[in-house]
Amino acid sequence: MNAELNPFRRLILAALAAPWLGGLAVAPTGAQAQPAWPGKPVRIVVPFAAGGTTDILARSLAPELQKAFGQPFVVDNKPGAGGNSGAAEVAKSAPDGYTLLMGTVGTHAINSALYPKMPFDPVKDFAPITMMAGVPNVLVLNPAFAQKYGINSVADFIRAAKANPGKFNMASSGNGTSIHLAGELFKSMTGSYMVHFPYRGSGPALIDLIGGSVDLMFDNLPSALPQIKAGKLKALAVTSATRSAALPDLPTIAEAGGPALKGYEASSWFGLMAPAGTPPEVVARLQQENAKALLSPALKERLQAQGAIPGGMSSPAFVSFIAAESQKWAAVVKASGAKVD
Repeated sequence: MNAELNPFRRLILAALAAPWLGGLAVAPTGAQAQPAWPGKPVRIVVPFAAGGTTDILARSLAPELQKAFGQPFVVDNKPGAGGNSGAAEVAKSAPDGYTLLMGTVGTHAINSALYPKMPFDPVKDFAPITMMAGVPNVLVLNPAFAQKYGINSVADFIRAAKANPGKFNMASSGNGTSIHLAGELFKSMTGSYMVHFPYRGSGPALIDLIGGSVDLMFDNLPSALPQIKAGKLKALAVTSATRSAALPDLPTIAEAGGPALKGYEASSWFGLMAPAGTPPEVVARLQQENAKALLSPALKERLQAQGAIPGGMSSPAFVSFIAAESQKWAAVVKASGAKVD
């Protein structure tokens, strides 16, 4: 009897064991077990307060990346120390593709020359993905302040600033930003003196500028442009080497400033960064989708309307660009005598 039942027993045991054995046969390796990226929301850290150009660009890009990858790309403002606080947080984050930085010319080309001690290494601690956009800055004044001193041009401004040393208050989005350095370069080339008031981003600085708490600013064009068009700010000139298509009738500072400002240029740029060690395939996918988004008519037109020039360069090209910008701005910092105050 037992001998007759054994075949059935063997069949039952084999049936019970089959799922377990099959699981062993198809069990993925450690590499295969990794979920496809992105499998959850991705955070884009903006190292300045809401309302400035860095924030505007990040919020313009996030929906495009969400459409491309099928996961939310959430903008997280982390202002402080001229962008260093937010950048340092990203540098110390896990290199898994879920924490990115909207870096700037300040965080990655200026601050290392301006700050005696940095909380991160802008070269070693990041994997540059792509430059999103380049923008000129624009010299803007509170209209009542401009009227008080009879300022209608860059020449008027130089005259008034030199006649009133220390009486003009110059706002910026933070120490070491291009907005700060554009003003410092202007001061050094014209021999004028203005008191610097650093804020935690363009947004709060613009609020005080419009309200009259500060007098002037060399703001990024995208954040200042709506206020210029609304008549809340008086624009004198752009800081780029050529005029901006967004304000074609506005001269450059080099054009309008006379011999003292010949060769003046202080433009800004913004780019997507990941922590060093982020998988190359993630960096490559982000670069590719960013470039595609910047070629889409909707985003391209939106950026150009704000005075921004869309980027999209490859990651290696972005690395070389940052290296060249670091050398350029280190020389500007030294020549201007700019300091963290």
